[in-house]
Amino acid sequence: MIRKKIIDIMTSTRTLLLACIVVALSMTGCETAPKKEVDDDGRLFYPSLPDAPRIQFLKTYSSSRDISKPDSEFATFVLGKDKDKDAIPLIKPYGVQIRDGKIHVVDTRGGGYAVMDVINNNFKTVTGTGGGRMAKPINITIDADGSKYITDSLRNKVLKFDSNDKFVRAYGVEKQFKPVDSAISGDKLFVVDIQDHEIEVLDKNSGVLLYKVSRGGSKDGEIFHPTNIKIGPDNHLYVSDTSNFRVQKFTQDGRYVSTYGSLGTGLGKFARPKGIALDREGRLYVVDAAFENVQIMGPEGKLLLYFGRPGSKQGDINLPTDVEIDYDNVQHFQQFAHPDFKLEYLILVTSQFGLNKVNVYGFGKMKDMEYVDDIATGKP
Repeated sequence: MIRKKIIDIMTSTRTLLLACIVVALSMTGCETAPKKEVDDDGRLFYPSLPDAPRIQFLKTYSSSRDISKPDSEFATFVLGKDKDKDAIPLIKPYGVQIRDGKIHVVDTRGGGYAVMDVINNNFKTVTGTGGGRMAKPINITIDADGSKYITDSLRNKVLKFDSNDKFVRAYGVEKQFKPVDSAISGDKLFVVDIQDHEIEVLDKNSGVLLYKVSRGGSKDGEIFHPTNIKIGPDNHLYVSDTSNFRVQKFTQDGRYVSTYGSLGTGLGKFARPKGIALDREGRLYVVDAAFENVQIMGPEGKLLLYFGRPGSKQGDINLPTDVEIDYDNVQHFQQFAHPDFKLEYLILVTSQFGLNKVNVYGFGKMKDMEYVDDIATGKP
């Protein structure tokens, strides 16, 4: 009872602080948002030209229409533009993953996940049947064998589907957890429990609870309303400690290592951190749903770059929730990049509102441009 009262007080305090931050941002016009400029062909870069760019916006996917092959002029003449009304929209996406040229997007309002095949221009939705039917799916994790793990916060289960999107099994018993994200390392399944403020570690094969990581609170090593998790290239756990306005790093056995960010309106600060991702160099990408941007931090927590802002133009994001980094599908998107901008990896960002539901960006370098501060290493 005492613990519940303490948690209620903490929740009320965090809600008030977040409200103050949002008001402050609206009064200042969000001064930390980057200036957006495009080149002569309308391409959007961060930083903006004439500075040496690191990130280019490439493409947006918001419905089945965006994945289909372009119609010929004759087809448009015969069918008309009304055929767009038959497009299947992404309503309120959250989690995203890409594998073998297929973008998987969990739609919390669509009752499943969409699979957008950018190679064969195909679109399908998976809602599950029987014990695998999804009620309020939040996030997706794809294992090395192509299996998908979907966290369903209404059914309070983690649902496993095979590489062909066939339901396999469910994890979780009554009142065990309220899962919102997961991560996989070997035979361990890490499940983020937003309700009990902890990470439950299950045996991936049996579903048996092995141990728990962290507990509710605001001290170092404690978490409050965690939402997202990733395993970095250093094999450590990175957790979005959302109601503590930070990201925390743990060893896989649960030992606290370090903290990224804190409450505030300035650069390197957070208001509502959610989706996180790490590249091979250990750079940490953090989506902030309140600031509606993505901040990039070096391995030591130094802010390196940030991008994105709310709006309805190309590359804009609105209530973003997740970010994914991918090296294996660059070849499918290089065609959308500037001819002199060489992509190193992709960055996918989901938005729950607005016109742009899944934005794809590319991280790279522009040919024959001098890069003074080396974000590739995080060193000045």
